[in-house]
Amino acid sequence: MGITTKIALILVIIGALNWGLIGIFSFDLVAYLFGGMAAIASRVIYTLVGIAGIWCIALLFKDSRALDVSE
Repeated sequence: MGITTKIALILVIIGALNWGLIGIFSFDLVAYLFGGMAAIASRVIYTLVGIAGIWCIALLFKDSRALDVSE
């Protein structure tokens, strides 16, 4: 698994945990940490998580043996 894929997976996990917090507690951790939902830093984080999600869609269509070769 390449470094780009690992970073994408980490960002997707962060996004999933944030959505879990929003769903369970109505608490947006990213907005809390970076100054609100409309703050530039929050928007950058949301954008990076979205791009990472798109990147991870490609993992669904990759051959699983191709992912294990580098390990």
